[in-house]
Amino acid sequence: MGGGGPRLDSGPVRAMAKFYYKSTCSTCRTARKLIQSLGANVEERDMSKQPLSAEELRSLIGEREVGTYLNPRNEQYREQKMKQNPPSRDQAIALMAENANLVRRPLLVTDHETVFGWDEVAYRRILG
Repeated sequence: MGGGGPRLDSGPVRAMAKFYYKSTCSTCRTARKLIQSLGANVEERDMSKQPLSAEELRSLIGEREVGTYLNPRNEQYREQKMKQNPPSRDQAIALMAENANLVRRPLLVTDHETVFGWDEVAYRRILG
């Protein structure tokens, strides 16, 4: 019979999730605490120190509606009345790349799913 001893099956292999946050954001701190309490192993990136590039934003947003990834609490969003006059896809991505505060956060990214904004149920489902 084949050699090599018993084969251990540890279940499906999960790719490491990526967590994008701002250290000054209270919602991001809440999300981080949950991730830590779940014991989840995630790759972290503080967007205040290392903002997302336009290319990274395009990749994360994919073909979805870009307006839902703009942060409506941001001053620039409100001043420019982006809800009433949404920027084009390219404009929105360029603006978010220039101003990390315009990106709805935190972000949790896996190979199969991207969650923009705080969604405890989704975080628990993905990381739990």
